[in-house]
Amino acid sequence: MCGRARCTLRADDIPRACHRNHGPIRHVNMDRYRPSYNVGPGMNFPVVRRDDGSNTDGAGIVLHCMKWGLIPSFTKKSEKPDFFKMFNARSESVCEKASFRRLLPKSRCLVAVEGYGTKDEAVTLVRFYEWKKDVSKKQPYYIHFKDGRPLVFAALYDSWENSEGEKLHTFTILTTSASSTFQWLHERMPVILGDKGSTDAWLNGSKTDMLLKPYENPDLVWYPVTPAIGKLSFEGPECVKEVPLKTQEKNSISKFFSTRKVEKEQESNMEQSVCDESVKTNLLNNLKEEPRSTDDRLTSLTDKDHDLKSNVPVPSLGDVGKSQAKRDYEELLADTKPSKDEIETSPARKKGNIKGGGDKQPTLFSYFGKK
Repeated sequence: MCGRARCTLRADDIPRACHRNHGPIRHVNMDRYRPSYNVGPGMNFPVVRRDDGSNTDGAGIVLHCMKWGLIPSFTKKSEKPDFFKMFNARSESVCEKASFRRLLPKSRCLVAVEGYGTKDEAVTLVRFYEWKKDVSKKQPYYIHFKDGRPLVFAALYDSWENSEGEKLHTFTILTTSASSTFQWLHERMPVILGDKGSTDAWLNGSKTDMLLKPYENPDLVWYPVTPAIGKLSFEGPECVKEVPLKTQEKNSISKFFSTRKVEKEQESNMEQSVCDESVKTNLLNNLKEEPRSTDDRLTSLTDKDHDLKSNVPVPSLGDVGKSQAKRDYEELLADTKPSKDEIETSPARKKGNIKGGGDKQPTLFSYFGKK
């Protein structure tokens, strides 16, 4: 979008800026032209157009001072003209909308500026201003060619007659999507015709496909200027004086360009970062869960041990006494009963019924008794 422009060119320099160096040039209403550092909609602006019925060899050029802000010819004569309604026209839809479609064949013009702004299919020469929208305010920027040559815009013009019979010529500047360099500043920019071939093609009625596109060359530069240019009453060289930006605003611009440089690196590292984060998260979760698992196992073992102990019967005092008496009796029997080894090694006890009581050795009588 373009709503402010600087045009301080002399009238004779405007056709040359539009690559019209030869042939007759007719002036129309140029007495209304006032060079200005701050031109806006509703103000008089010189445009270059073809003269009616002229051929395509470059002759029949008109330097015509018109009002910036298109008023279609079919507008009611009783209506008050609104120059801010159509001071720009989207190039993508000029072939569809009735206000612009009928102007494409024969109502093209050029607008020459030193810094920039837009409307109707004429060519205007200017340089222009653009506003950067922030949360709290809008910061204007002055946009121009690095070598100082004027910018030339594609534009359309029309004529309208009011109820008093006064004929008014107006124009609109065509816009297109912003180039890759200017996307940080605004989503739209004027259609800039950068050489003689493009200005000739526009005025001669050629197809618009290759003309109405963003200007991508690196020779278009910018710098911040005072917000006071928002008022049309603010005029003079102060309009194009560079002003310092706050640190935050500088960072936002540099961030736009630095982001594009590291964009590929971020994409390539994205998967690795996600993987590392996942591994880190799993490790943390395992560390958190491990102490709880150990405690659970200890608790489970303690519970089982308690259950086993609880199942063992605890004897009473009476039972303890009976058991002790039984053990004493069994020990007494063991002492009086011969052992197995003694029975196997004593032949006297196998063959005879000798009363030996508890003697473990054979007696003399038992020996002679055998004989």
